[in-house]
Amino acid sequence: MSRLAGAARIVKGAATQIRSARAAITLTPNAVQRVRNLMQQQPDMNAIKIGVKKRGCNGMTYTVEYANEKGKYDEEVVQDGVRIWIDSKAQLSLLGTEMDFETDKLSSGFVFRNPNIKGTCGCGESFSV
Repeated sequence: MSRLAGAARIVKGAATQIRSARAAITLTPNAVQRVRNLMQQQPDMNAIKIGVKKRGCNGMTYTVEYANEKGKYDEEVVQDGVRIWIDSKAQLSLLGTEMDFETDKLSSGFVFRNPNIKGTCGCGESFSV
């Protein structure tokens, strides 16, 4: 697996877009397009894998990586032709999350709107559940 450049931003609160009743995570049209573009740049990879790791001033941060193999207990989400694998250790903390991709004058990156988080740091890159 190789890491994708850039940091993910965390937003406390509920998703703003239409949510699928069955998917552990939903993607906005901007996120779907960005994942599709990333996968075209790495045709030997099978999916984007989302996980969490202990890091930052609030305890946890998201990881977004290219992946070839789905772990035995990883959750698979396929939406609009793009494939996301959710690491088994991240499934409960990501349940109900909306993944977006935003671009502004200074930065661009994935944004996670997660209704499960209890707090975020000032920079918005780490969270606690």
